[in-house]
Amino acid sequence: MNTVAANIKQQSANQPQTIYKVLIILGLCHLLNDSLQAVVPAMFPILQKSMSLSYTQLGIIAFALNMVSSIMQPVVGWYTDKKPMPYALPIGLTSTLIGIILLALVPSYTLVILSVMLIGIGSAIFHPEGSRVAYMAAGTKRGLAQSIYQVGGNTGQALAPLITALILVPLGQIGGLWFAPVALTAVLLLAYIANWYTSQLAINRKKKTAGSTVTKSLTKKIWIALAILLFLIFARSWYISCMTNFYAFYLIQQYSFSIRESQIYIFAFLAAGALGTFFGGPLADRFGRRNVILMSLIGSMPLTILLPYVPAPLAFVLLLLIGFILMASFSVMVVYAQELVPGKVGTMAGLTVGLAFGMGAVGSVALGSLADAAGLPLTIKMVGLLPLLGLLGLFLPTDSKLEEWKKEI
Repeated sequence: MNTVAANIKQQSANQPQTIYKVLIILGLCHLLNDSLQAVVPAMFPILQKSMSLSYTQLGIIAFALNMVSSIMQPVVGWYTDKKPMPYALPIGLTSTLIGIILLALVPSYTLVILSVMLIGIGSAIFHPEGSRVAYMAAGTKRGLAQSIYQVGGNTGQALAPLITALILVPLGQIGGLWFAPVALTAVLLLAYIANWYTSQLAINRKKKTAGSTVTKSLTKKIWIALAILLFLIFARSWYISCMTNFYAFYLIQQYSFSIRESQIYIFAFLAAGALGTFFGGPLADRFGRRNVILMSLIGSMPLTILLPYVPAPLAFVLLLLIGFILMASFSVMVVYAQELVPGKVGTMAGLTVGLAFGMGAVGSVALGSLADAAGLPLTIKMVGLLPLLGLLGLFLPTDSKLEEWKKEI
């Protein structure tokens, strides 16, 4: 019995530990980073009035923000897989700090675009490296770790409507300066994370001297599974982009809401999404990542279709349910991609999260143009059909199949 107990203790000691302190600080930094990014769509109603912008022009602002981030994230992830750069984290947030200050002060549409591009650059550097740190600190609880990291970001995004209602409506564009101290706080916290990251790299280098890793070409079936996963991210991102950028205008038109009232509904959607993100990871650790992905998209489908046809009080309830269910797959898809392609943590994080930003960017322009041409009510109804594409998730390999594939790579 003593021998068995000793073996169990030894196996437990050999398991990597989950570093909750690092994960919590990282989640807080993600909250701060994405709350800064959320200032951009939160400022849309203000900019629309002050600069007389169309829905298409607002979509182009979102495109500039998200496309810069989308293009750069996979590149940053790919490069840092080869050569990790811990101090890129605080440097990236410094770019965001500069962008947020400019956004509060600039008088023209062109300079607004430049400002949001700087914010996008900061986000592009932060997300793949932040996901890598979460992976390093996860131990055996990768789903939970990624959820702690991602829930910070989604909570930051959920603050956008409150930012509009409480700060930007009374103060206007100049209210963006309130977020400069937030950006500076994030820079300082990420300097601490960068120190821990550096120490972990030194430890990992010593471990690698005991053996080497061999990178093999990805098989055709892995490429197909990755393509399906990215397509599902496309469907989810377009829906969320429509809700965050344009649903407030729909509420104002259809229900005669004020800007402040409409932002409460958007906050409810995003806050429920943040809660769903947190629970999605632990649920995936227990019930399987593929199962949670399917539940998220297919489960939200009837609710998104019904949403445009219900009265305002019921719409609020549906927004809570849709946000929770749809965003439960956010962190799960990142971990699924990382396990689909082992050894490419940064690349997969940059690709999955970056694609979410990129598809949101394309969606912002496309949906803004559709709203200008066909009307906002029809646009909202059409977008409600997007989760139907979640049925493609039935073709994703199961978690047990992924474990088999890992042995072949």
